[in-house]
Amino acid sequence: MSNFPLPEFMVGFVWSVVAVVVVLVITYAVAVRQGRHSVMDIAWGLGFVVIAATSFISSAGAGDELRRWLLLILTAAWGLRLGLHIAWRARDGHEDPRYTAMLEPATGSRNVYALGKVYLPQGLTMLFVSLTLQVGMFATGAVGFIAWLGVFAWGVGLYFEAVGDRQLAVFKKDSTNRGKVLDTGLWRYTRHPNYFGDAAVWTGLFLVAADSWPGILTVLSPALMIWALSSRTGKPLTEKAMSGRPGHKEYVARTSGFFPLPPRKN
Repeated sequence: MSNFPLPEFMVGFVWSVVAVVVVLVITYAVAVRQGRHSVMDIAWGLGFVVIAATSFISSAGAGDELRRWLLLILTAAWGLRLGLHIAWRARDGHEDPRYTAMLEPATGSRNVYALGKVYLPQGLTMLFVSLTLQVGMFATGAVGFIAWLGVFAWGVGLYFEAVGDRQLAVFKKDSTNRGKVLDTGLWRYTRHPNYFGDAAVWTGLFLVAADSWPGILTVLSPALMIWALSSRTGKPLTEKAMSGRPGHKEYVARTSGFFPLPPRKN
């Protein structure tokens, strides 16, 4: 712990807070102008890229050089892909039904209500989850086996996330599949390859940071992300929206809910 540059990290943390605020302000301004707060989904991955870049600059000369580059490149590749994918998916300019339902209780200004319902919670979550990146950037220990294991986990996660999203996009593009359940490709082994991939990506980033003290202390950061994906805002909401589709009950009975596994026999 004595080798960890705590004063430099605290300065870097302040800059990360500033970065999150800037991302949220810009996102809010764009959302109000476009009349849809689901723009926050696009900013989610991009926000982590901004934090990673801020921490990378702040940790110059303090943290291990290879670890800093690994965390920056891996985060940027994940966040930019996710942001561009969601932007392409939402190119019709319509509000996401999830956000419509989320902001429905607003009694006054919908935009003002969104500040406390959408932007503040997601900003705080972004800052907390990114502690893995922030601490890892300042860690001074050399990159070892655990960090490279993390790179491997990140690669597996990005594959599941990117390929799963691609397979779903192709499936939706075919009008004959409307109302049906995708149960081929990666979706044959898990009902949520994109969410599992996201969880694996953040597990990998954590391992890169945890390879050097005090990175392991940030374990709650990826844990929060994984919990949200599997039990809070990811899987449960998607399953609820899909529950009425023909064949969904049978799909649930034979297919793993999160971790990829061979399909169960009926």
